[in-house]
Amino acid sequence: MPPRRKIDPIAGRTALDAWRNGDESRPTLTMAVRFLLEELAQVAPGNAVEVRVPPAGAVQCVDGPRHTRGTPPNTVEMNPHTWLELATGTVTWEKARHDGRVRASGVRADLSPFLPLHAARSRTPLSE
Repeated sequence: MPPRRKIDPIAGRTALDAWRNGDESRPTLTMAVRFLLEELAQVAPGNAVEVRVPPAGAVQCVDGPRHTRGTPPNTVEMNPHTWLELATGTVTWEKARHDGRVRASGVRADLSPFLPLHAARSRTPLSE
């Protein structure tokens, strides 16, 4: 079962639209990043991969062996701008990896099957 949302979908969509329109403020970036991390957890529920987007947030996702202590063997880390571009389809997983914008380790750390996120491509508000 996917984790429960902490970010209101309307607030998340508003932040995402503001970012698309050039708002680079920290509150906007943080809200948009967290919203899309929650979207990823909905699309790829599980605890096998930890996706980190410091300093905005992190989420565990992708079905597989659950990790409970220390650094997970399957991790993905990137900056907020890269995450927003990947989630919205502005950049591909392969391009971001090739450019060194994504650090991924572990056999399950490929997020390309889940990106871009459908909700990130859509401009209509989501319902819970």
